Amino acid sequence: MLAEALGHLVRGIVDNPDAVRVSARNDRRGETLEVRVHQEDLGRVIGRQGRTARALRTVIAALADGEPVRVDVVDTDRRRS
Repeated sequence: MLAEALGHLVRGIVDNPDAVRVSARNDRRGETLEVRVHQEDLGRVIGRQGRTARALRTVIAALADGEPVRVDVVDTDRRRS
């Protein structure tokens, strides 16, 4: 449910909503949600000084109802060496 909610929120703020991918995995520290977006939308999801990403994390933490959850915005730029 958290991954679907995060995907819905992110699709609402990007220019390329079809490129949004949210994957969830569980480990000993709790659930981790990885958000992947089109490279042109990365700045929009992170926001100025990380404000948008912080707001997304706050909303997801509230929905998690006290369970540990981590939200990572993954940079998928393959041009780096």
